[in-house]
Amino acid sequence: MIRYKEQMLLIIFLSFVLAAALPVGQLYAQDDITADEILKTLTETMNPDQSHGIMTMTIVTSTGQERTFKYETFSKGKGEKSLMKYLEPQRVKGQTILMLNDANDIWTYFPRTKRVRKLATHAKKQKVEGSDFSYEDMGASDAFIDEYNALRLKDEKKEGRSCYKLELTRKAESNASYSRVMLWVDKENFIPLIVDYYHGDDPQLREKQLVCHDVKVIEDIPTPLQCTMYNKLDNTYTGMMIIEITYDIDLADDIFTEMGMQR
Repeated sequence: MIRYKEQMLLIIFLSFVLAAALPVGQLYAQDDITADEILKTLTETMNPDQSHGIMTMTIVTSTGQERTFKYETFSKGKGEKSLMKYLEPQRVKGQTILMLNDANDIWTYFPRTKRVRKLATHAKKQKVEGSDFSYEDMGASDAFIDEYNALRLKDEKKEGRSCYKLELTRKAESNASYSRVMLWVDKENFIPLIVDYYHGDDPQLREKQLVCHDVKVIEDIPTPLQCTMYNKLDNTYTGMMIIEITYDIDLADDIFTEMGMQR
């Protein structure tokens, strides 16, 4: 019988023989991943089936003034349905935003008037509570896949991490807000660490930049606990921080209704 040490040497030898017999492209298949494959994995990673969390949003104006909001979030259908209910400050407590069909349909509820209002279709491009995030930024789950053509560029390092670099160009039939989007996607966990958004009418004019960091694995899902959106035209920025979140949850469909908004 072959002794243990001899077995290990044999395994190592056979591994080298097998490697030598394979084309280089097969050895490093991960380097051959396409832009569409990267985008698909990114979308799946950033849009889990369901989630429930508590978050804060801090808006910083060009003069340095700050406003902070705290809200509860619910998401279902990989981001197709989402609901935000404000907890603080008192003046907006109970105010709720419901987004369906990847933010193509948006409703708001105001507890003082007890009225639900449906926003016009173009409202998805408006700022949420005066922040640097639009409804489109926060609610569109498959937008990058549906609205843009993707091209993989030369890999780069961002935030000290090895990243895939993608250029997204708006499709001719799309009505997305941005003409072009640049992404730097972490190779290890497929989280977009940097996203540059270019003006809808000028693909050379960078309008906003999203920076995500403090990525933690929560319930087997990589999660950026902090993201900041910088408005390069207005010289403002908005930071979002996850206080708590769970993905291991079964949310009822009636949460994402007009009645659910008012609870």
